[in-house]
Amino acid sequence: DILLNEELSLRENRRIKAALRMARLPIIKTLDGYDFSFQPSLDRNRILALAGLDFINRAEVVHLLGPPGTGKSHIATALAVEAVKAGKSVYFIPLADLIAALAKAEREGTLRERIRFLCRSSLLVVDEIGYLPVTPGGGNLFFQLVNARYEKGAMILTSNRGFAEWGDVFGDPVVATALLDRLLHHAVVIQIEGSSYRMRQHADLLPEHARAAPSINPPPLPKRRGRPPAKEKPDLHHG
Repeated sequence: DILLNEELSLRENRRIKAALRMARLPIIKTLDGYDFSFQPSLDRNRILALAGLDFINRAEVVHLLGPPGTGKSHIATALAVEAVKAGKSVYFIPLADLIAALAKAEREGTLRERIRFLCRSSLLVVDEIGYLPVTPGGGNLFFQLVNARYEKGAMILTSNRGFAEWGDVFGDPVVATALLDRLLHHAVVIQIEGSSYRMRQHADLLPEHARAAPSINPPPLPKRRGRPPAKEKPDLHHG
C-alpha cells in the first residue's frame, strides 16, 4: 500500500508539473502566499470560494480589477494553479501577447485554428488588460476569441482600467461594448482597492496622489437584448 501510494503521488506530481508547463504560467503563486491583510478591501472568503472552481463549471468570467501592484495577477495565477491541481486544462497569456499571436495567425491564414486551440482550455487567463496599447484591429481579434468561448469556457481577466475605459483600451468603443456584452453576462467582478504591495517599502518616495490609487468602479451589467425583464414578485404582506 505504501509503495502504491508513493507511485500514485509521484504520477500526480508529474501530471501537475506537466500541466503547469502547458498552462504557460509565468510563475507559480498560491492563495496561501497572498497577503490579504495588506488589501483589506478584498473579501478573502469570496476569493476562497472562487478557488472551489465552480465558476469554471459554469463557464463564467472572473474580472479582477485594481491599480498596479494590488495582487490581481497573483490571484489569477493562484486560481489557475488550483484549476490545474483539480485536473482542469489552463492557458495563461498577457493580452498583448494574445493579440500578437492572433494577428500573426490572421496573417498566416490560421486564425480559425488558433482560436480553436485557445478554446480547448477549460480556463483561459488573460492578464494585463489596459497596461499596453492594443494594436489596430486587435480588439476585433480579441472579440472573435471571446465570442468563441462565450458560455462555453471560463475566463479570468485582470485589468488596471475600469470598464468605462475599455473603449480607449481597445481603440474602438463599439468593439469594447460588444466585448463587455459577453464578458459581463455571466461574470464575477472583484475590485481591489489599495496601494501597491510591491511599493509598500518605498511609499514615502511616491507622489502623494499615487499613494492611494483611485478605485475602479465597474458599470452596471449591460442588458442583453431579446430577454424580457424578470417580473417582480407580489408583496404578500402588503395590506
